[in-house]
Amino acid sequence: MKIVVIGGSGLIGTRLIAILKAKGHEAVAASPSTGVNSVTGEGLDAAVAGADAVVDVSNAPSWEAAAVLDFFERSTRNQLAAESRARVPHHIALSIVGTDRAPGNSYFLAKLAQEKLIKATGVPYTIVRATQFFEFVAGIAEAGAIDGRVVVSSAAFQPIAADDVAAALADAVERGAINDTIEIAGPDKAPLSDFVARRLQAAGDSREVIGDANAPYYGAPIDDRTLTPGEAPHLGAVHFDAWLAKA
Repeated sequence: MKIVVIGGSGLIGTRLIAILKAKGHEAVAASPSTGVNSVTGEGLDAAVAGADAVVDVSNAPSWEAAAVLDFFERSTRNQLAAESRARVPHHIALSIVGTDRAPGNSYFLAKLAQEKLIKATGVPYTIVRATQFFEFVAGIAEAGAIDGRVVVSSAAFQPIAADDVAAALADAVERGAINDTIEIAGPDKAPLSDFVARRLQAAGDSREVIGDANAPYYGAPIDDRTLTPGEAPHLGAVHFDAWLAKA
């Protein structure tokens, strides 16, 4: 199959391209660096011509509320229009677990808007909602850095390795369109503050980590349901401690 990966040069995209090629597929990375801009539409028609599937793993350059919403709405509309013209039989989008449970998070709201656009089109689709990536835990810690300490939420957290996300997306490609949403998460569940403390310790960072139930997550309140999947998610194979040992 020919699979076009929008955002194919990023964290997930590069991993997905490698997996798809190893499986014998023709995997094409589509991003501004390869002459494809999903926000302006430049190069999209040529990129998706003859594609059996398009996977969108693109990321917004800004998390400012208006900018991130504009990015995902423009990009998604352009992709779906190009896919409709080319009669692409499957659109796969990477989204986030909790998009509908974090009304104060502008990025999550933008992803929810993206999901609604996908569901409203005639292009057959699969939405893959992933929990936060292991690779982002260090950034979460820095977002909570205050006066030499790190204060983050103690809400339940179930992150996943980027490698497992890419593998799940490859599986979704080969499964075909389901016109529905699936959730994926890591095999370990614990308070967010616990994951942050373990990440800092593995990096030799001695800052104290304080778990606070009222601490916001990128400016928005969260609880035990916000960043964890619902019933029967697909679980990744990589445990956090094993990932830390190689990070």
